[in-house]
Order: sequence, then structure tokens, then C-alpha cells
Amino acid sequence: MGDLTHDSDRLIEEGRSLRDDNRSGGRHRRAVSIGKGSAAAKQKHWVAKIRNIVIALFAIWVAAGVLGMVLDGIGFAGVMALLLASVVAVAVLGKFPRMKTPNRSDINKGDVQQMVGRTELWLEAQRPALPPPAVTLVDQIGVQLDGLGLQLDGLDQQHPKAREIRALVGEQLPEMIDSYRRIPAQLRRETRMGGTPDEQLTDSLGKISGEIDSITRQLAEGSLDDLAIKHRFLDYKFGEGAATSPELEHDPTPKPTPKPTGAD
Repeated sequence: MGDLTHDSDRLIEEGRSLRDDNRSGGRHRRAVSIGKGSAAAKQKHWVAKIRNIVIALFAIWVAAGVLGMVLDGIGFAGVMALLLASVVAVAVLGKFPRMKTPNRSDINKGDVQQMVGRTELWLEAQRPALPPPAVTLVDQIGVQLDGLGLQLDGLDQQHPKAREIRALVGEQLPEMIDSYRRIPAQLRRETRMGGTPDEQLTDSLGKISGEIDSITRQLAEGSLDDLAIKHRFLDYKFGEGAATSPELEHDPTPKPTPKPTGAD
């Protein structure tokens, strides 16, 4: 009886997940990159696959040509074998090697900018197990990580902000999602300690998203100030500021001093 109850709960939970997924536009099923970092990694992977396919086909056709010269033709059977070998090569090399999702233990390795890219790939793989509101936030975090990655270019690895990002993105974010995934599906909508696990996960992701945005703004503050200063300088020299400049409002040519009234 207990097994039947457990199965019923599981089926109900799966039905709810499917309903929520459909309402969110099937976001769970779409293998859409959440950021430029993960998209670039996928593109690099596919470029390597295409390169391997081209090399394999070239080798197969060259070998067939050499064999044809030696045997004075390969005949119909040889042509069919050549086509079959080409199809098999494309099928196998197009499927393997598969794109590997970074292991949880590997996320926080390397420099902080590489860590951000690995986090994007890892987050994409977690989306099917997350509730729709959390998936929306994961997508938002992916875009934010792109902006953060730009600010990390050339940043000293021992910079306080680099350590802060490593702790937030490389440790706290994946640990929170791992903790959620360890909770059985039928318990994720049960209220506990002021909210359901689904609600707690979504709230925590929202806070992490806000903190990533705050760190990005702090790192970009110097660039923003520099741009504003350059803009004011150019406006003063060439724009509206030049037309109202005190130096241009007055004619620098000396004017004669007027004589007092009644003087000869």
C-alpha cells in the first residue's frame, strides 16, 4: 500500500512539473544557452566535431582513390562501401564525443573568468530539475554572468572582488542548487521553515542575481566614471558646452574707454 501511495505521489508530482513546464513555454526542454560563455563553449565543441568529420571523410575518400588506382577501379560494391563508410563516419563523429557538463567539483578551478563560463554550462544542465520560476532566474543569471565575465578580464586573481565572486558563483550558487536537488520531488512543495523548497530556491536565486549585478556594477564603476569624464570633456570642447563657454561669450578685442560726460 505504501508503494502505491509513493507511486501516486510521484505521478502527481511529474504531472505538475509537466503542467508548469508547458505553462512556461517548455523552457525546461529547450537546450538554449543561458549566456555567451556557454554558447561559445558549445560552438567550439561543434567546430571540433566538424573538423573531425572533414578529416575522416578526406581520409576515407583518399584511401578509396588509392585503392581504386591499385585495383584499377573499386566497382559498384566498392562505391557502396565508400558511401556506407562515409555515412557511418558522419553519424559516429557527429554524435561523439559528447559535450561534457562540468562536474560540480571542477566548477571552481582555474581563473575566475573561466569559472564563470563553467558555471553557465553547469547551470544549463540543472534547468530540467528546477521549478519554472527558478529556471527564469537561472536564465537571467546567465546573462548577468556574461556581463560579469567582461569585467573580470585582466582582473588580479587575488583581488578581493575575485575572491568574492569565486565564493558566490563557484561555491554558494552550485551548493544551493545541489541541496535543492537532493530533496525528493514530492517534498519540494511542502511548507517547511516558512516556505516550500521551491519558494526558498527561487528566493535564494533572486538574491544571488542581485548580488551578481551589484558586483558587476562595482567593477564597472571606474569605466563608467572614465566614460562620463571623457563625455563632459568632449561636450565642453566641441558640443553645447563650447557655445556657452565663458571664453566665447565675451569679445576678447579691447574696447576704448568712454569719456566722462561733458569732457572735451
